[in-house]
Amino acid sequence: MRLGIDIGGTKTDAVAVDELGGLTQRVRLATGFGHAAVVETAVTAVARIGELTGLSAGGFTSIGIGIPGMVDSASGHVAHAVNLGVERLALGGELAGRLGVGVRVENDVKAAALGAFHVLGLGGTMAYLNLGTGMAAGIVVDGRLWRGASGVAGEIGHLPVDPAGALCACGQRGCLETVASGSGIARQWRTDDPLPARALFAAAAVGDREARAIAARLAEGIAAAVRVLVLTVDVDTVVIGGGLSHLGDRLLCDVHEVLDGWAETSPFLASLALSRRVRLVPEGTPVAALGAALVGGADG
Repeated sequence: MRLGIDIGGTKTDAVAVDELGGLTQRVRLATGFGHAAVVETAVTAVARIGELTGLSAGGFTSIGIGIPGMVDSASGHVAHAVNLGVERLALGGELAGRLGVGVRVENDVKAAALGAFHVLGLGGTMAYLNLGTGMAAGIVVDGRLWRGASGVAGEIGHLPVDPAGALCACGQRGCLETVASGSGIARQWRTDDPLPARALFAAAAVGDREARAIAARLAEGIAAAVRVLVLTVDVDTVVIGGGLSHLGDRLLCDVHEVLDGWAETSPFLASLALSRRVRLVPEGTPVAALGAALVGGADG
C-alpha cells in the first residue's frame, strides 16, 4: 500500500492507495505555516492514515509528497513555496529523519498530473492544466512525468501574451497567469465572496458587462494555454484541474467556444481538433494526493 500527501496552501490531503491504484483511505487536515509546521503537517498526515490502515510509516510500500514551489525531486529540497511560508526546506531529508523511511517529494502540479493520468485511464501524452491561484501544467508521457532539463517544463502561466498587461508575480508583464487564474480573477473582480470566480460567473450570468468581459478573457487565456500545450508538446489530452475547474461545464463550454471560433478562421488550428482534446478532471477526485502516492514509487 502506498501513501500520498498533497500539501496545499490551507489544506493537506492524504490518501492510502492499494496495489491496483485504488483509493482506500483519505484524510484532510489544515496545513501549518512555516518550515517546522509544514514538516509537522506531513508527519501528522502519515500518522492519521496509519491509524486508519493499521500501518506504521515503514509499513507502506512508498510515501510521496506533493507540495507547491520549486522542487528538486532527486534531493527532496523545496524552494519558494511562498504560500506555505517556506523559502528553502530539505523536506525529504527532514521527513526521512522523523519517519525512519525514505520519502519522495514532487511539485504538486506535477503530482496532480500523474494522478489525473491514472484516474482517467489515459495513454500516450497528457498535459494537466492546473488553474488555481496561478497557472501551471504538468506533462505526462507514457505514464511518466516529463520534467524538462531543470524541472520547469509546463510553467506556461509565465508566458507573456500582452506586453502592456498587468505585472505578474514573476516580474514579467501580461503573463497568461494574470488573466487565466484565481489571482487574475481576484485582481480584476473585487468581491467579498471568498470564491471570486463564483461571484464573477454569477454576475456574468445576469448580464453584468464587466463580469462578462473578464470571463471572456479567462476563457481566452485558458484556450491560449491549451493551444500552447498542443503546439509545443502535441499532447493527446489536456485535462483542466485546480480550483477553477470546479466551475465545471460553464467554464469548459466557454473554452470550447473560443477554441472552435479559432478553428473556424484557421484551417491549421481546425486540423488539430483542439476542443476535442480538452476535458475536466473528475469533480472531487484528489488527483494531487493520488499522484503523490504514485510519485513515491516506481511510477514516478
